[in-house]
Order: sequence, then structure tokens, then C-alpha cells
Amino acid sequence: MDTLGAISTRFGFDLFKELKKTNDGNIFFSPVGLLTAIGMLLLGTRGATASQLEEVFHSEKGMRSSRTKAEENKVIEKTEAIHQQFQKFLTEISKLTNDYELNIANRLFGEKTYLFLQKYLDYVEKYYHASLEPVDFVNAADESRKKINSWVESKTNERIKDLFPDGSISSSTKLVLVNTVYFKGQWDREFKKENTKEEKFWMNKSTSKSVQMMTQSHSFSFTFLEDLQAKILGIPYKNNDLSMFVLLPNDIDGLEKIIDKISPEKLVEWTSPGHMEERRVTLHLPRFEVEDSYDLEAVLAAMGMSDTFSEHKADYSGVSSLSGLQAQKFLHSSSVAVTEEGTEAAAATGIGFTVTPAPGHENVHCNHPFLFFIRHNESNSILFFGRFSSP
Repeated sequence: MDTLGAISTRFGFDLFKELKKTNDGNIFFSPVGLLTAIGMLLLGTRGATASQLEEVFHSEKGMRSSRTKAEENKVIEKTEAIHQQFQKFLTEISKLTNDYELNIANRLFGEKTYLFLQKYLDYVEKYYHASLEPVDFVNAADESRKKINSWVESKTNERIKDLFPDGSISSSTKLVLVNTVYFKGQWDREFKKENTKEEKFWMNKSTSKSVQMMTQSHSFSFTFLEDLQAKILGIPYKNNDLSMFVLLPNDIDGLEKIIDKISPEKLVEWTSPGHMEERRVTLHLPRFEVEDSYDLEAVLAAMGMSDTFSEHKADYSGVSSLSGLQAQKFLHSSSVAVTEEGTEAAAATGIGFTVTPAPGHENVHCNHPFLFFIRHNESNSILFFGRFSSP
């Protein structure tokens, strides 16, 4: 069975490749957050709509229509196991620690006069720790929108504001499903502020911008990918429960060339403890901040989830016995700040500068576009995934 770690890596990388088709700047989002929302949808979908969502979680593809009854039962068991993995993961990370803040929160906001199936509400509560808050969409759509936005703001330490923009919720809205991920962590070893200097970050071979480049020399998990001419570095947060990984190509314009040669399976393999080794590294990482908002309906439809948003095909009979329920919006906002002390993210990114390294030293100079992701090490789940290419 696929683990949450493998699923979040595969989904995160597939989504990144879809987003970069229409976006050549910074990209930042939360694979685990989006998968949590899709998992809550999956609990209430049936038929072909459910099949499309199931395929997000299973590596082996195959439409429901061609399955035997035995295969069908196997899929149902595997899907149940996925919800159980989320239940375990959400319980695990809700245990408080003093070393970092990591909060994943889920909530349903439902029209107070609409009939939702109690079984659906019970399952969402059980697996995703999400309760239903009744609101008045019919008579007070905009007040309800503000209430939802204010809940999101409170859960993300005010980093995500106005998730639902003006006009995005109407009197015909019946249910809004919300997921938030907030992370604030300190590096295991902070960068000394006096070592941060202004330096150029090259967006391509002819264009650069000034950044504040942080630097430190220490022992880090490191691997050099000979075939790709790229380096991967793991930067631990306090307590080592979480790490940021940076994948930096050797060439200024190398990232675009190697993306098609990277697969989710390889990312998991390259960053596994057995593959990386501790090396003395001089690391140059920019101080940076990225925030982004996406309406993911078209992107997710392109990734095979078109029925979810189709007026005629969507089957949400597991949410309500009333017909006609469909998903209309799939909005995702994320933001990250990386500083000398650590990272604050409702999402994440990375950079660097050069000093001539001593012999036996690796030099990781993040002064041109790179990929980065923040991982929960025990479950291998990717909390945030991004590309930093434009200060």
C-alpha cells in the first residue's frame, strides 16, 4: 500500500509540473494540505467521481468500470486505509512540542438549512478531525465568507488572509471545506546575522536581483546527483522532526533542463537517509519570502479529477441525499518566510552565496533557481513544496 509519504511526494511533484506550465516564477503550495482536502471530498463522493479521486492516492491506475467485484472491494479497503493514515498523521502532528509549531486544521462550513448525512459528518470528524460549523449562506453569504476567512487567518497566524475573495461565495453555496497548514520552525543551527550579505541571485544567465544571502559552514546531509549535475542538501529544524531539502542544479539555468528527469520515486530515494551522507558544507541560502494563491479547479481537472467540478457528473451522494451538490471552487493560498532563525510557512522556499571552499568541503551556493520542500521526517510526508526562481 502507498504510504502518505509516497503519495504526498508523487502528488506534490505532479501538481508542481502542472502549475509550472502557466507559471514561470516562484511556486509554493502544501501537498499534504491539498491531499487532506481531497481526502475529505473523497469520503463523500461515489461512483466515477470517487474513482477519479482514488487515483490520486493509488499508484496503480484503473477505472472502476473495468474492475471485478473483488478488485472493487480491494480498492475500498485501500481507500479506507488512506483515511486511517490521515487520522494517524493528524493525531501524531497535533502532539505539542516546544521546538516548532506545526498545525493542520480542517473545518466544514455548511448552510444551516441544508441536510448533510450524519454518517459523512461522523467520518470527517473521525479521520480528519473536522467538525461542521453551520452558517447562513442563503441570507448572509458575505458575512459567512468573512467568518471563514477569519477562521483561516486565526489558524495560520495571520499569514493567509482572504482565502475566499469577494464574490466567491454566494447564496447558493451549501458547503465550504477548508484545510490550513501552518508551520514555524527554528533551524537546528541558526545562521549568524552578521554573516548575511547582499548578493546577486541569477534568475537566468542575463538577469539578476539583489538578495540578502545567509551563510554558514557545518555538517549537513548531502548528495551529489552526477547524472543531473545537481546537489541535494537537507537542512534540519530543531529536534530533527522536520527538514528542508534544497535541490540545486549546478547551472544557472539548469533547473528547467532537469525537471523532466526527476520523478517522485527518485526524490524519495535521493532524500532517504541511506542515500544522503553527512558532509561538511558551506551553505549560502537567501533570506526570502514567497506567497501565492491558486484556484486549482482547472489544474486538478487536468490531473484527472474533472468529474469533481462537473455540474452534471459530480456525485456527492455520500455528503447529502439531496441531488445537485457540486464542488465549485478549489482555492489554495500559501506563504513562507525563510530567515536566519528558521522558517515560518503557511508554505516554503530557499537560496545562497560563494566563498572559496576549503578542500574536502562541499559548496552549496543557492544563487539561482532551485526546488525546495519541507518534510515531516517520521511519516516522510511533504508539508510544503516550492520553486524559488524570482526574489
